[in-house]
Amino acid sequence: MSGLRYGDLPGLFEAADAAALDGQRRYVRTVRLRLVLAVLAAASGIFTWLVGRVDLAAIGTAIALAAVTVTEVNLKSTRPEDRWYDGRALAESAKSLAWKFSVGGAPFAKGRPERDVEREFIAQLRTLLEEAPTTAITPSRRPVVTDAMRALRAADLATRQQAYLRERIADQQDWYSDRARRNERRAGWWRTSLLAIEVAGIGAALAKAVGVIRIDLAGVVAAVIAAGTAWMSVRQLSTLARAYTFAANELGIVRGRLELVSDEAAWSAEVADAEDAVSREHTMWRASRTRPSS
Repeated sequence: MSGLRYGDLPGLFEAADAAALDGQRRYVRTVRLRLVLAVLAAASGIFTWLVGRVDLAAIGTAIALAAVTVTEVNLKSTRPEDRWYDGRALAESAKSLAWKFSVGGAPFAKGRPERDVEREFIAQLRTLLEEAPTTAITPSRRPVVTDAMRALRAADLATRQQAYLRERIADQQDWYSDRARRNERRAGWWRTSLLAIEVAGIGAALAKAVGVIRIDLAGVVAAVIAAGTAWMSVRQLSTLARAYTFAANELGIVRGRLELVSDEAAWSAEVADAEDAVSREHTMWRASRTRPSS
């Protein structure tokens, strides 16, 4: 028996996940546009394009700066990052509860009437929904308890153990490991690129100083460096690489403990601890990104 796929998770997860992905796309797209416009403003500022008495290059600079202002105002008014962070927090909480319920993890241990356990699960999801910001969800028609969740819960301990280890723990561990490597590679590429641009800026400044060129390329280079640094700050590549590496190693330890379980009581407790480990990484991620509202 397989574990829980995307379509097997509760409707609340689907609603929150959709909101988080939408907020992430909007936030990253708007920040990227703002940085590109800032560089364009700096680049157009080094030229002069006179048509009569009007400098069209200067008008272009003004337009680019005005567009930067508009994107900044849009970010502050719509705050798509809140939709991203809040939606992801709600989605991960709903996903964690679904896995606990489906494999018999605390507080949804086996041995109690199933209808009572379902009522408790639904009550906890309702609490998550009531406490979530309104920006954290979109509509969903998926059921609260899916057929796949009930089927997995009805399986024997060995089947649930295998499904949880493979589809939840190992899958999450692989995801963290892959993201750690990917972010570290990207961080290295950005650091090397920015260093090369800095060297080019020094060369441009010296060339202007000795009269080889007349335009101020150093100012454009400075704008590019500032934009690149800001983009790295938004993406937090190095920070996430370290966090994902730690999470992957922690889940390796969790996996070893889960593989040694042979009874329902111990299994229920270990699953709860495993989900705490997953939630701990996400809590750290959200804390590193959340900024005070202004």
